[in-house]
Amino acid sequence: MTTQPDTSTGNGRGTSGAGDPSPGTDARFATSPAPSWCPPAPTLPSEPVRPAAAPGAGEPARPFLHRAWRGRPEDPRWARPAFLALLLATTVLYLYGLSASGYANSFYSAAVQAGSQSWKAFFFGSLDSANAITVDKPPASLWPMALSVRIFGLSSWAILVPEVLMGVATVGVLYAALRRRFGPAAGLIAGAVLALTPVAALMFRFNNPDAMLALLMTVTVYCVIRGLEDGRTRWLVWAGVAVGFAFLAKTLQAFVILPPLAVLYAVCAPVSLRKRFAQIGLSAGAMVVAGGWWVAIVELWPASSRPYIGGSQNNSFLELTFGYNGLGRINGDETGSVGGGGGGGGTGQWGETGWNRMFNSEIGSQISWLLPAALILLVAGLVLTRKANRTDLTRGSFLAWGGALLMTALVFSYMAGIFHQYYTVALAPYIAAVVGMGATVLWEERGRVWASLTLAGAATASAAWGYVLLDRTSDYLPWLKWLVLVGGLTGALGLIFVTRIGRRLALAAAALSFAAAIAGPTAYTLSTVNTGHSGSIVTAGPSGASTMGGPGGGMRGGFPGGQNQQNGNGAQNGQQGGGTGGPPTGGTGGFPGQNQQGNGNTQGNGGTRGGNQQGGMPGGGPGEGGMGGGGGAGGLLNGANVGSAAKALLSKNAGDYTWAAAAIGSQNSASYQLATGKPVMAIGGFNGTDPSPTLAQFKKYVTDGKIHYFISGGGMGGGGGASSSASSRISSWVTANFKKVTVGSATFYDLTQSTSSN
Repeated sequence: MTTQPDTSTGNGRGTSGAGDPSPGTDARFATSPAPSWCPPAPTLPSEPVRPAAAPGAGEPARPFLHRAWRGRPEDPRWARPAFLALLLATTVLYLYGLSASGYANSFYSAAVQAGSQSWKAFFFGSLDSANAITVDKPPASLWPMALSVRIFGLSSWAILVPEVLMGVATVGVLYAALRRRFGPAAGLIAGAVLALTPVAALMFRFNNPDAMLALLMTVTVYCVIRGLEDGRTRWLVWAGVAVGFAFLAKTLQAFVILPPLAVLYAVCAPVSLRKRFAQIGLSAGAMVVAGGWWVAIVELWPASSRPYIGGSQNNSFLELTFGYNGLGRINGDETGSVGGGGGGGGTGQWGETGWNRMFNSEIGSQISWLLPAALILLVAGLVLTRKANRTDLTRGSFLAWGGALLMTALVFSYMAGIFHQYYTVALAPYIAAVVGMGATVLWEERGRVWASLTLAGAATASAAWGYVLLDRTSDYLPWLKWLVLVGGLTGALGLIFVTRIGRRLALAAAALSFAAAIAGPTAYTLSTVNTGHSGSIVTAGPSGASTMGGPGGGMRGGFPGGQNQQNGNGAQNGQQGGGTGGPPTGGTGGFPGQNQQGNGNTQGNGGTRGGNQQGGMPGGGPGEGGMGGGGGAGGLLNGANVGSAAKALLSKNAGDYTWAAAAIGSQNSASYQLATGKPVMAIGGFNGTDPSPTLAQFKKYVTDGKIHYFISGGGMGGGGGASSSASSRISSWVTANFKKVTVGSATFYDLTQSTSSN
């Protein structure tokens, strides 16, 4: 593998002894003897390089545009143009048809809208600008979107373009990480694999926190590898900062990759043992500061003057972090959740757990296309570097990306609590990196029989698994699975005899193998960007590509169903109700164990436009024309389709009230808030199960004239549990004491017109 020295700042140094810089040696080769595929360490000139003369004083510096196009002098001339083309193609791909998703997940879009109207809501991540309750996550992922909406106004593009930019940035960081050690070809392969992963194309065009999490996790691994390269403390500090901000995006999921990375640095960094542990300590301190400042402010802020912490049962962010969003996701014990799942290889409401979870019909088509090849190449890379010195950067890179991959996949495979298919976007950069590194290294070693056979094995595994995944949706491009299989096997055959067929044919075999490997995920990615996605649970790929749920029930993009045999009217009613909520991403199967009402509505016959929803949640969401978007749990996973009459009703005199209305469940309230631009209180948070506000608090709000209307329906339908009874009691009190107003199929209660003495 031809690798040239990097003369940029911080890379033209080697290490000696405990990692002290030694001039004249490239750091990428100085820490250990080079592997057989790596050229000897080049030496730098003994004289310092003369800086370029200023324009007009000798030879002028190259223009900025020329430098940007040419890239680093040590790279091939094609490298920078190819990289820029990759970024441009990714940008165009992810921006294509972006507005088809509308407000995407209205739960987060409502918080973005609130943050664009109120700096207090911005800071806390409130669902409404009057700061009744927050989302059930920290707010960092909302901040870029809220700033965008402040600048450009509320629109689908203003909300989702920041997510697209995060996706493009992730591709760029991944390329930069691999280019330094493995060359631009490795970076381009990894970047293309990442951009064309279906779940990546989904989540980098959606407004959930996962886009920011994936970017910051990629930055974290990059910084750790830079630390392994030259032993500089600043890289460990930056890694800690990245993890801290990732915590503010999605709490404890940011910590999943820390164990393998910490052990790796403690063992392999090119500095003394004492300094290694000191650097890890400083990194931990930076992580605490970067993520803890917001937590400290929230915990110390008087609860009476801040919004309720959504998703918690005692108004504590720490309880939310270690309960509902923390250990509860692992063991399934999630107080206030919509349900846990089975563990230890069992089947629960969130799908089967076990070692093969990433490959099954629920998850496989989202992320696993190149996962078998990545595992093969990871083992090959570690075998190739098994005799390298402790500080060998090639082995360290494989351990960093591979450790992050294995640790994340292991946690995802066995977590028994809430699990959605789109979580797997966190794996996409790790898989892409291992594929890029492994393919490049083995290509340089192709003269060895075992290396060419391993490359052929990886190509065969990709082709065979691609065939299996495509066969699961046999009606979708039925010819593609055969093209993938035949093309992949043909390319693999050429790789076996790569040293005997000449360079051109060898390159053709490698290109054919790669094309066959990414053909399946590319098709699913194109299907993803051609379809709008809305609601709380979304999946990538064509219809039927991913199902989820326990025995007897499943879903695609909807809520997991366990007992849906009595449901069957949702799709038909979605047409009759005239819903225009968004593309059909709903699923078959209603809310687990609560399907007795079948068509999932009391006010609106709700489905999606075109309707593929079957069944739903009793007490479906209100709204003229029924529920918008996919999913099915009436107001729990998707909000209402708000008609013009309902919008006019809530908007009239809205400025006289703190909240134009109140509704049970965040998705339900979000729909009306986004439609009217006025604050709408989400009673009980996302599920309607948070004990906020209490009945006494709600009565006081009504007495003080702070809420105009109560919107009927939504949430979990008042089902079970002490916490959910708060929203049930509020609903019962309102319906018994206030005037009912019907607009189309939606039902409201005017809280300024009492029908009793209260």
